[in-house]
Amino acid sequence: MKNSLLFSIVIPTYNRPDRLSSCLQSLAELSYPRDRFEVIVVDDGSSPPIAPVAEPFKLTLNLTLLRQNNSGPACARNTGAAQAQGQYLVFTDDDCQPYPDWLTALEAALQPQPKALVGGYTVNALPENLFSTASQLLIDYLYDYYNSRHQPSFFASNNFAMATEQFRQSGGFDTSFPLAAGEDREFCDRWLQLGLPLVYAPTAKVRHTHHLSLRRFWRQHFNYGRGAYCFHQVRSRRIDEQVKVEPLRFYWQLLIYPLTRQPQIQAVALSGLLFLSQVANVAGFFWERSQQKATPSTSTASC
Repeated sequence: MKNSLLFSIVIPTYNRPDRLSSCLQSLAELSYPRDRFEVIVVDDGSSPPIAPVAEPFKLTLNLTLLRQNNSGPACARNTGAAQAQGQYLVFTDDDCQPYPDWLTALEAALQPQPKALVGGYTVNALPENLFSTASQLLIDYLYDYYNSRHQPSFFASNNFAMATEQFRQSGGFDTSFPLAAGEDREFCDRWLQLGLPLVYAPTAKVRHTHHLSLRRFWRQHFNYGRGAYCFHQVRSRRIDEQVKVEPLRFYWQLLIYPLTRQPQIQAVALSGLLFLSQVANVAGFFWERSQQKATPSTSTASC
């Protein structure tokens, strides 16, 4: 069994049993040989435990369920990766539903470059939700800006894959990141620092079902700002380099990005939300900075 496994799909989950059920159902519908992949779900201390949701899928999937005390998604992914038997690791989130040909597309991208970190494309599954649409537009813009015009440098951890051996040699995710924000950016940056490539595979698609309200939208981007501060701190310790601020055209192009992708009336509202996202991001960045200066960290979380 061990040698036949090509992929180990790792899913961290926390208090979202309905989302996890939809995710696992989509994996049960993958058009890929069942004996070539396993699924590892890591319950990050959910209350109540998600075992009653996951266990029934053992009838249709080669599924392993792990549980840990609540330690964050970076730690949960490392926990799952430590148990993986497959040649390649694939990470997705419990609120994602991969397309049936997801693994086929990832395999096609990994075969010519087996040491690459391959990132797929994420589709917003809630187009009627303006806040969810704005958040996905921001990710689309970042992919266009960082990956389409230059050598790819960033993929979100809800849809990327790499060789298990390279992942373990890299040290995995940095568990000092307290939130689901910035840890994937740091991982991609460290991957490049190791001299390993990033490859974009837009045909490897997942649907992302992330319900947002105005309050949750603000909190999400505030947390992204906190993660950005952590990223720059970790990076500055790894390499002696000052924080780089994107040029003004980066932000201008971000604000007008919806005008090229959405109907005009909706585009104006989305541009406003993207502006709000950057305000929240800056606020989170400086909030995290003030917190860390007030209580300097003396140790790094372990996992």
